[in-house]
Amino acid sequence: MTKAEIVGFISKETGVDKTTALTVVESFMEQVKGALANEENVYLRGFGSFILKKRAQKTARNITKNTTMIIPEHNIPHFKPAKVFFDAVKK
Repeated sequence: MTKAEIVGFISKETGVDKTTALTVVESFMEQVKGALANEENVYLRGFGSFILKKRAQKTARNITKNTTMIIPEHNIPHFKPAKVFFDAVKK
């Protein structure tokens, strides 16, 4: 499912025009990205959580140049579905 399809379904179910639905969807995505960029988790009860996971520093190898490099500790975004969401998808 694409963002355009989601906007179409929201527009159809709520009766608002597609431009308003698109604005809401894009605003939601920006808010989630902004919160994670500020190292804040986003919790949506009954849906899931957008959280940050910390990756430890590690040593990696470039096998073509035969060199090693240090990859510093960093955060990666992760989505953890709520139990209700997980059970609905699992069937």
